[in-house]
Amino acid sequence: MTNYAGRLRLGVNIDHVATVRNARGGAYPDPIRAAKLAEEAGADGITAHLREDRRHITDPDIDGLMEALSVPLNFEMAATDEMQAIALRHKPHAVCIVPEKREERTTEGGLEVAREENKLAHFIAPLRDVGCRVSIFIAADQKQIDAANRIGAQVIELHTGAYCDFHAEGKFDERDEELARLRDMCAYAHTLGLEVHAGHGLTYDTVKPIAAFPEVMELNIGHFLIGESIFRGLQPAIAEMRRLMDEART
Repeated sequence: MTNYAGRLRLGVNIDHVATVRNARGGAYPDPIRAAKLAEEAGADGITAHLREDRRHITDPDIDGLMEALSVPLNFEMAATDEMQAIALRHKPHAVCIVPEKREERTTEGGLEVAREENKLAHFIAPLRDVGCRVSIFIAADQKQIDAANRIGAQVIELHTGAYCDFHAEGKFDERDEELARLRDMCAYAHTLGLEVHAGHGLTYDTVKPIAAFPEVMELNIGHFLIGESIFRGLQPAIAEMRRLMDEART
């Protein structure tokens, strides 16, 4: 198997450290401290999603992350004027445009790029102009990949949630079909010159088949690692994920 990407990067999403903090309305646990621990444990980047309703990450968290991190920040955001203004002010290394609905518990599915192509092309242009790498979070669907390419995104992040859900539910035929779809679309996106990332719902049990795809350059994993850190500690939880990713790559 050809390895296009070399060492597979791990982005750690620290949103749900902020979820726990916000449950009590205080300052603890601190997501910025978690981000620094993740960095020490071998994370190649930190992901944070500033939602419209600020249900976990808040504006001061983004300020603090930009100041504290020595690894890149991947700023997840909806395609709104408010979020664009925040990204243009901070100029993070990367912005990942994701779908967002107030009523959802977490991001459900990928962005509908083909239907919003003109709007999104104009939305991401200023972000690219200030030096942000623009990623689009989409399903493993050729129509969406083609649209992301046409609007000028440099990166796509393929949604792995359906694959992980099928695995958890024991629907192994459906899981394998979704895995094959992800594999094919990783390869297809690579032929277009897009950088390929993947994420959503990945666990120790599901990460290796995705990590083995040679076109994938980065995995973004959060909820599982924050949950696992209750039992192992954050740094050992990340170290085990890093080990599985490296093992899959070799």
